[in-house]
Amino acid sequence: MMKIFDELNNENFNFFAAQNYHNPGCTDIAEFNEDLSRFKYVKRLLNRYETFGDLKERLILNHIIVIYNVFGIKASNRMVWHKFTYKQWSYIKPFLVFLNYLPENEKVEIKMDPYIVEVLRKI
Repeated sequence: MMKIFDELNNENFNFFAAQNYHNPGCTDIAEFNEDLSRFKYVKRLLNRYETFGDLKERLILNHIIVIYNVFGIKASNRMVWHKFTYKQWSYIKPFLVFLNYLPENEKVEIKMDPYIVEVLRKI
């Protein structure tokens, strides 16, 4: 029997996010939505990098850290792979490796963007 979250999709994403949301300071739904919108911000920053070559690595790191702090590593990883396009995976993966959020055996087939890797090595 298939469970509701065996496959993450657009229909069950917000419910999955809500079930994995752990923010003791959260007082209302607006805060939850604000944390959830960080996926959109990171996506926008990655699109900006792809289009203009302008990498805001520290801003991306900050958003990713907040996402992983409030949703947890395991849930956040599932959410990231769902929310970002396959092409963006090579941009997001170096950040997850840098922050030690990605298990060694996960997404090994995804190549990491060499420029992002180099930038993160200098931090």
